[in-house]
Amino acid sequence: MAGSAAVLEDSSLLSKLDRMLLPLERFCALLSGLAIFSLMFLAAYSVTTRKFLGTPMMGYVDYIEAAMPIIAIMGVSYVQRDGTHIRMDMLVGALKGRTLWLFELISVVMILVLMFALTYGAWEHFSRSFDCARPLCSRDSSIDVGIPIWPSKLVVPIAFAVLVLRLLLQVWGYGRALVLGLESPVAVPLNLTVEEQAMIEAHALEGAD
Repeated sequence: MAGSAAVLEDSSLLSKLDRMLLPLERFCALLSGLAIFSLMFLAAYSVTTRKFLGTPMMGYVDYIEAAMPIIAIMGVSYVQRDGTHIRMDMLVGALKGRTLWLFELISVVMILVLMFALTYGAWEHFSRSFDCARPLCSRDSSIDVGIPIWPSKLVVPIAFAVLVLRLLLQVWGYGRALVLGLESPVAVPLNLTVEEQAMIEAHALEGAD
């Protein structure tokens, strides 16, 4: 992006669905942040016990592995909505009008097809690990302290499913912009220049006074 991105809103059904999905995306991103924050305390505790008690925290690596899907994946849909995920900024920033919307639509459709496949594969991976006939409903567990692995595996298809919903809305938004030739469509991230971003921040500060 040239500077940052904004997502416009209006009274349309598409915008309403966008606003309905946003709290779920924020909650997923919050879980990701809390997982990172908790690992900071685990690291401090493990180092402290190793230093002063000579016994590092049991299962420290297991807990990190269990939290890694939450850290790495849960916030992806949120950044996709804002357009702050990895993008080809130099190319996208040079496009305008229907050419831009066509490029965005093609790229989002390709991502959507990939995410459908990954969601299905992640769910199958979880299903192989989950079995309520076994203790803790788990067919496998971590090596050191025996943490059931299926909750971590379940995180992946859930996060991917939320991302699929966001991509479906963006396909709708970019397709609508392409067909109607809209200049500023809703429910999709719009590239902002540094000057436009500064104006938005100034207006936000004025509203906070």
